[in-house]
Amino acid sequence: MSKVSVFDMAGNQVSETEISDAVFGITPNEAVMHAMVVNYLANQRQGTQSTLTRTEVRGGGRKPWRQKGTGHARQGSIRAPQWVHGGIALGPKPRDYRYTLNKKVRRLAMKSALSSKVQNDNLIVLDALNLDGYKTKTIVEMLKALNVESKALIVTLDADQKVVKSAANIPGVKTAAVNTLNVYDILNYDKFIVVKNAVGKIEEVYA
Repeated sequence: MSKVSVFDMAGNQVSETEISDAVFGITPNEAVMHAMVVNYLANQRQGTQSTLTRTEVRGGGRKPWRQKGTGHARQGSIRAPQWVHGGIALGPKPRDYRYTLNKKVRRLAMKSALSSKVQNDNLIVLDALNLDGYKTKTIVEMLKALNVESKALIVTLDADQKVVKSAANIPGVKTAAVNTLNVYDILNYDKFIVVKNAVGKIEEVYA
């Protein structure tokens, strides 16, 4: 078990807490993290892109000229791919890009991403994150007190709408609950700010 500092919203260190080496202290596996990021991005694709083939383009039903004797190359339709306004050969059609990785790979990727944040001193643990209302200013002041000047991911135990909406219009800041946490977001954001009770839940799920 390793120890990390716990801060309050004013940026003061209030205590220390132990984190599991089985979740936050492994050697990061870059290949697995890369595979997980590629999988995440592929699963985000809508797959709605579509082009018209020569059978779907309007027109082109009549042979443009007779087969022989014109000096031109033989043509059967003005909607063939080599014609302007013709159909597209081998173009994209709607498809599903989703695929899954096995559970062991997903778990290893998550633990690798979390461990990389600890190794690079980018993990910040908060004792609590309580807002009286929808106050963007409160989140901005908290980040300033914690010396966070880069992109940051704020993780809470459950989805707190006050936190979500207060941070929504701050550039480079995203919020997530433990059950929506993913490897792509952990790696994409420089600082990983997590509430203390969420740390326990992450360890419970991935230990």
